[in-house]
Amino acid sequence: MHSILRYKVLYYNNGVAQLSQVLYTIFMTVKQFLFIVEIRTKIVSVSTFLLALSYTLWTTGSVPLHLVILTFIAALFVDMGTTGFNSYFDWYHNVDDPKFNKEDAKVIIHEGVSPGSALIASIACWMVAFVPGVIITVMRGLPVIAIGAVCLLVGFFYSAGKRPISFTPWGEFFAGGFLGTVFFVLCNYIFTGTFSEKAFLVSLPQSFSIAAILSTNNACDFDGDKAAGRKTLAILAGKKLSPYIIYTLEFLWLISLFMLTAFKYLPGIVLPLATIVAVIVSHELYSMHIRGYTHATKGPNMGSISKIFLLETAGILASFALDFFVFRS
Repeated sequence: MHSILRYKVLYYNNGVAQLSQVLYTIFMTVKQFLFIVEIRTKIVSVSTFLLALSYTLWTTGSVPLHLVILTFIAALFVDMGTTGFNSYFDWYHNVDDPKFNKEDAKVIIHEGVSPGSALIASIACWMVAFVPGVIITVMRGLPVIAIGAVCLLVGFFYSAGKRPISFTPWGEFFAGGFLGTVFFVLCNYIFTGTFSEKAFLVSLPQSFSIAAILSTNNACDFDGDKAAGRKTLAILAGKKLSPYIIYTLEFLWLISLFMLTAFKYLPGIVLPLATIVAVIVSHELYSMHIRGYTHATKGPNMGSISKIFLLETAGILASFALDFFVFRS
């Protein structure tokens, strides 16, 4: 009797161990999930959201709180799902080759996370975003779902398909254009119920700033991307010229702010704040140039371009806040 009982216990424990192993290969830890969706990069979409919100408050004086919350939830989960798909398809297309890529965040190649689980997590994120998206559509009409559907298609095919957008020279255009301009204009429409030409123009500096982040990433990934068959803008420009794409985009960010301020599409306080930011940006760009753009310098260079992005966002947000709360009072 005791031997039978012992056998059953051992059989049970072995079954639990096997089940745990199966679940481990299907699912992932919270930390691994956050790496799959690259949660640290969500600051990009969040910053566009905050800029659109601040601009709408500056121009209209008020924004419906429930629409702000719903838009934030939908945008965050769409962005996480899109990045999750990118993580999966980068593995699928062998872009994340461990021979070149040493980033800890690439848990599919470095920690053995199941690619299928990354795909499931991405789909789940989009399903979560679908609920607030439908509610917003009911409130604001079909343009929301139409633009949202286009954004999802672009987000999916950015890394999916035989010829993903990320494999072409158009990556910066689509990343900056959709995460910057399209998302900004859509937020402004949701908050106000109308499309605005001014909102489109005001969004352009954000698009340049986002495109500069991707350009930095692509310049550092030059060797790995080339080995994977990508034809990014950096690869077309060549190793020596690819950094100048970043510098050009940062120059366009500054010039566009000056022009928008001249036409009074932005508060006048933007000029002195943008000038201060530009000085810091120049120092960071110089440091990046001295380091060079390789896989070995990707960490510090992405840190620098992220700092630049945050400073640029903070400068514009501060301009809206100062003009709204200080100079108008």
